Amino acid sequence: MDGFLNSITEFEKIFNLYTVLLRIVLAVLFGGIIGLERGKHGRQAGMRTHILVCIGGAMTALIGVYSNSVLGFDSDPVRISAQVVSGIGFLGAGMIIVKSDRMITGLTTAAIMWATAIIGIAVGLGFYSGALIATFACFFTAAVLTRVDRRRKTSTRVYIEVNRLEKLEEVVEYIRKALPDEAFVETSAPKSGTAGNMGITVITTDMENYDVFKQGVKGTGAVHFMTRD
Repeated sequence: MDGFLNSITEFEKIFNLYTVLLRIVLAVLFGGIIGLERGKHGRQAGMRTHILVCIGGAMTALIGVYSNSVLGFDSDPVRISAQVVSGIGFLGAGMIIVKSDRMITGLTTAAIMWATAIIGIAVGLGFYSGALIATFACFFTAAVLTRVDRRRKTSTRVYIEVNRLEKLEEVVEYIRKALPDEAFVETSAPKSGTAGNMGITVITTDMENYDVFKQGVKGTGAVHFMTRD
């Protein structure tokens, strides 16, 4: 077993045309595996974007290795790659969207984009085993754990329209007492466009007893209508 591991380590140190080609191909493969899962769910960054990011990370590492091993420059081979770790943030920022209801989406895709760049660096340096393990760890996290997290933290959105402004404060107070402290409550113009009405948007992850909550809100006698998404 030790001999097999030593042979893999020695192979990772080889730098020639064939290993360069292998590393770029692996960058395409690993980036594509991660991006395929993101693209399947309609995320902003899909397979092509992740492949390009992974290739870019691999190339920065290859440039460092080439300048050090082939050209003989006395420099740190990972110096250029280190800039990718911070520089990839501009792409990640483009994945993050703040919706009109102040909810943020795209954080997972941005994080995976960053991790894909690091995987590309690992491939470019010849750290194949680490890149392979990280690729499947990212894929597992995005494909499996995201679904588990969504089931655990399924958000419920409730829209309430009040037609008696003198009771608006009473309705809001009841909502805040009935729901957890982290529940999002915001008043806004009425969606119905009815003059004198006021809209209330509620977003919470704890809405197991919706019927009881609905009955309590309507019990204030000021609710025109109430919907749940």
